[in-house]
Amino acid sequence: MASTASISANIAGRYAQAVFDLVKEQDGLDQLATQLDDLRTALSGSADLRTLIASPLYSREQQETAIAAIAAKMGLSTTLSNTLRLMAQNRRLFTLPQLVARLGELIAEARGEVTAEVVSAAALSAEQQKRLTETLAAKSGKTVKLNTSVDESLIGGMIVKLGSQMIDSSIRSKLASLQNAMKEVG
Repeated sequence: MASTASISANIAGRYAQAVFDLVKEQDGLDQLATQLDDLRTALSGSADLRTLIASPLYSREQQETAIAAIAAKMGLSTTLSNTLRLMAQNRRLFTLPQLVARLGELIAEARGEVTAEVVSAAALSAEQQKRLTETLAAKSGKTVKLNTSVDESLIGGMIVKLGSQMIDSSIRSKLASLQNAMKEVG
């Protein structure tokens, strides 16, 4: 039996592909990317919105009315707005976070972009981010966007994930390697 997460991702993937295809035909990828950022921000910042899309207590009509009002207030495109309303009618709004994520992936792929997940021991300065972005772009041959976070338990250094590759230059991993080497010797 398939897991709930994969079913949600599959449902969202179909809606995302349809929206992407329609918007791409209309040369509206830049506008869609901006609207996705707005939606992502709204989802992360509003507990009420998360409740609206996930709660079975709201009827289809209530969800559709609310999501249409939100889409209008946010100035979402007709294509995206109608898709959200259709998702509400079909009781599929719970997949909205997956829809936003998948659309982001499709847009990045169409633009030749890749996102690098960077976890560092301390926040990276703008200059460090710029140099890291340039280095990763040269290595991958694509435009690189950084998604940075801080984990002080790394002690120093960073962990970079770019696609299926991972580079761990953290002090924590070097100490763990040294500890393992010492166990083998003694």
